[in-house]
Amino acid sequence: MPSPDQQLILALNCGSSSLKFGAYRIAGGPPPDGLHNTPELLCEGEAEEIGHPNGSFWFKSAGRKDEHPTVYANHTAALAHALELLAKQGLTKFWRATHRVVHGGPEIREHQILTPAVLAKLQAAIPFAPLHLPASLEVIAAVSEKMPGLEQVICLDTAFHRSMPDVARTFALPADVRSKGVERFGFHGLSLESILAQLHPVPAKLVVAHLGNGSSITAILNGKSIDTSMGLTPTGGVMMGTRTGDLDPGVMLFLSRHGFAKPEELETLVNRKSGLLGISGTSSDVRQLIETRAQPASDLALRMFCYQVRKTIASMAAALAGIDLLVFTGGIGENAEALRHEICQPMKWIDPFEIRVLPAEEDLQIARIALSCSK
Repeated sequence: MPSPDQQLILALNCGSSSLKFGAYRIAGGPPPDGLHNTPELLCEGEAEEIGHPNGSFWFKSAGRKDEHPTVYANHTAALAHALELLAKQGLTKFWRATHRVVHGGPEIREHQILTPAVLAKLQAAIPFAPLHLPASLEVIAAVSEKMPGLEQVICLDTAFHRSMPDVARTFALPADVRSKGVERFGFHGLSLESILAQLHPVPAKLVVAHLGNGSSITAILNGKSIDTSMGLTPTGGVMMGTRTGDLDPGVMLFLSRHGFAKPEELETLVNRKSGLLGISGTSSDVRQLIETRAQPASDLALRMFCYQVRKTIASMAAALAGIDLLVFTGGIGENAEALRHEICQPMKWIDPFEIRVLPAEEDLQIARIALSCSK
């Protein structure tokens, strides 16, 4: 139970079929008093496979983690369950709710407090992230209904990359096409911000490889993003768990004329059936592929992944004119030591640089942003 001089932040990290939540305490109260205090996690949980019959839920408080199968019809139902559990912990009065939002489109570039005007722009941005934004908007609406008057903050995965120069941001397309918002936005920004928060000092030339089911590599110069591998959407860049990564544009034209005429079919192919899963034919999970690496298809999938990551790291080194520090983060980056070695071993031709492994503290970063956003 928080004391009177402490305030609470509700952090919500919404995926297309998941909802992670956490309650954070700000010692000393809200800004300006608690501005420089790191939010303290009190409890957290996650609903997974929302809308599917094999849904599950976990909740962790006071070092104890409970897990059980739970079927949720939608994100609203998952949020209701989360709030019910938080209430049992005495956590009912929040200062702010803060949301991870994958894409703000061309109109919203910075973390900010939610207003009716901002909400309208988010709704207009749905075509840029049709898998993720509808779920985020559903949760935002549910928070408004269940906790009317609670101030909400949106934290954009794209915001960190707003500093990219025009040469990195611009696609080689005509001006009338680019005017529709077709450009490199970049993603994993909250992860990248959390990495910078862990580095003291931040090196001048930093490359961060966020490797997980979604993977990206980013060049950071003096704390600012100058290039990143993901593009208009999180499908671009290196191959991932089920996503293709970069493709020759002609591949899409060829497929559209040969069996994939509908955009929905192409979307399913490039986002859900490709990457490690498409190459191996068995799994998108690196752990399983390592176990079955004796099989040629699993081996090819892992070799392709390491090759593409290594090649992209080298391209970011070229953008930075060198590397001072390479950070691995994300589920694969943090845990797959053998793949880290396979990626880095052939890069000895680059001038010596430090390699570190750091956690992607996205949810903590969401809470920090709630503190920093002003009206």
